[in-house]
Amino acid sequence: MVSLRGSENFDISFQKLGDEPTLLRALARIKRAAAAANRDLGTLDARVAEALIAAADEVVAGQHDKQFIIDLLEGSGGTSINMNMNEVLANRALQIIGEKPGRSDVINPNDHVNLGQSTNDVLPSALKLAAYEKSAALVHAL
Repeated sequence: MVSLRGSENFDISFQKLGDEPTLLRALARIKRAAAAANRDLGTLDARVAEALIAAADEVVAGQHDKQFIIDLLEGSGGTSINMNMNEVLANRALQIIGEKPGRSDVINPNDHVNLGQSTNDVLPSALKLAAYEKSAALVHAL
């Protein structure tokens, strides 16, 4: 798994992706929107898309935080963070449709979850969404 390798290669700090729920929610929202768009475009099977949407909704709701093991200071340009989300969503979606985790022939983290996306787009967008969400308290205080 890419996430396991990433956690081993980039064990830099003590803060993991799962420790930052605002960023997790933002990433999951992007993955949810991509699954819905790919379903609507016909590039992703509706059953797979619905399972991915349900899995993303669970992450947005605060479930599965412990599954996000990548160091926030990882040095791969965000690839490990993006793939950690892809792998968690793929495996949870597999469970939702009654399959065992790891069945990448059924739901693949890269081919299905990351369909039509690039880490270079997903991660900066998620960071902007998270910053926007966190800025509400600052704006209110000002």
